[in-house]
Amino acid sequence: MEVVRFVFGIFGNATALFLFLSPLVTFQRIIRKRSTEDFSGVPYTMTLLNCLLSAWYGLPFVSPNNLLVSTINGAGSVIEAVYVLIFLVFAPKKERARVAALFTFVLSVFAVIALVSLLALRGQRRKIFCGFAAAIFSICMYASPLSIMRLVIKTKSVEYMPFLLSLFVFLCGTSWFVYGLLGGDPFVTVPNGCGSALGAIQLILYAIYRNHTTTDGGSEMNGQGHKRLEDDSRATEKKPDHQPIADKV
Repeated sequence: MEVVRFVFGIFGNATALFLFLSPLVTFQRIIRKRSTEDFSGVPYTMTLLNCLLSAWYGLPFVSPNNLLVSTINGAGSVIEAVYVLIFLVFAPKKERARVAALFTFVLSVFAVIALVSLLALRGQRRKIFCGFAAAIFSICMYASPLSIMRLVIKTKSVEYMPFLLSLFVFLCGTSWFVYGLLGGDPFVTVPNGCGSALGAIQLILYAIYRNHTTTDGGSEMNGQGHKRLEDDSRATEKKPDHQPIADKV
């Protein structure tokens, strides 16, 4: 059973890494144009918090036998930190200040949770405290494509929801769901079960609407739609404040 769990953990690492790296095209564009244009750094900053909390939760002194959770989220933390730093370099003054403030908030929240768990909690209480924190942000991340799913239903077009991205959201969520199930860990099972279900719904929507043609209005939106989806391992949309968080375990 432990071997099967390990295999699912490795597969989960691979699929999650794909999701973390999926915005590379967007950041190549930002660096090339030396401008963040209408992209927002908020989802990457919040995903960084999720990765930090999940990586912390997977450490042996917090949650034994969950090291694979730490490895991928440790890698994700580095990747997301690079994304945030790129934003801080190329964003306009107002957006840079916003992302810098949020980045400071993220590091502060992580530091508080890490210190409280280290200094005030032991054993199972430490695991529960850190597990709840990580699970809450994981669920928020997996729920981020809901706005894109609404757009697909409204426009009857999957131009705004790439198939590969939906597939890997499903595979990633399913892998970690099984991994958590085999390890009897609800803090891994529950959020990734939600991710698996949402990924499955995205694939169903893709199957329903993939042959629909867009209207002229839909085509007009497509220029902005692609801008969203380049960013969309986390369903990063253009600039609205209600923008969903992004990506993974």
